[in-house]
Amino acid sequence: MALLGVNIDHVATLRQARGVDYPDPIIAAKMAQDCGADQITCHLREDRRHIQDSDLPRLQAALTIPMNLEMAATDEMAAIAMKLKPHKITLVPERREELTTEGGLDVVTHQKVLAPVIARLLQTDMILSLFIDPDLKQIATSQELGIQALEFHTGTYCNASGSKQASELKRLAEACRHAKSEGMFVAVGHGLNYQNILAVTPISEIAEYNIGHSIVAHAVLVGWERAVREMKSLVA
Repeated sequence: MALLGVNIDHVATLRQARGVDYPDPIIAAKMAQDCGADQITCHLREDRRHIQDSDLPRLQAALTIPMNLEMAATDEMAAIAMKLKPHKITLVPERREELTTEGGLDVVTHQKVLAPVIARLLQTDMILSLFIDPDLKQIATSQELGIQALEFHTGTYCNASGSKQASELKRLAEACRHAKSEGMFVAVGHGLNYQNILAVTPISEIAEYNIGHSIVAHAVLVGWERAVREMKSLVA
């Protein structure tokens, strides 16, 4: 049975839109936990557009399930992670002007830059995962860097249609199978919703889904608890 990581970033986005103290993403995280979430995911962006530094210790103290901290591969973020020590860290690409993450971390091109940060984080007890495109070269380079856990970017699949989407689904499945055969932990995320996930869940190698925006959007209409439970039922 695959695990569901509920991303609470966009609960914080609503809060930051008005500069108020509600809705509290930590309350949302605790409710998601009570509704069957297996992990809470959050992304501390360099521009602090949603999750804030002060949220992190409160979130960690409130949870009895793992916390997955998404972050850029910078010295600042590494220092924060090493002080906080979440269960898992996922290194993601980040550009200030993007609305949302636009693709996977290019470890092939940026291997030399990433290597020192990755080596530093691998010396801790935290699980370290890389958010990459479902590409065999990216997987191989991740292995060279000592990575044992990957999260594949599903945004390209989610944004495609017709034969292009079918091609992207095949590419995703092949990457998942290969990574799993190499003994790696396989997660997926980005852009998955209550419809497009249905073609992904048959990929048995996927051990974890990290989903946020579609759950928050669905919750506007049906409520947070129901939105989390319905997504959990789809990945289980």
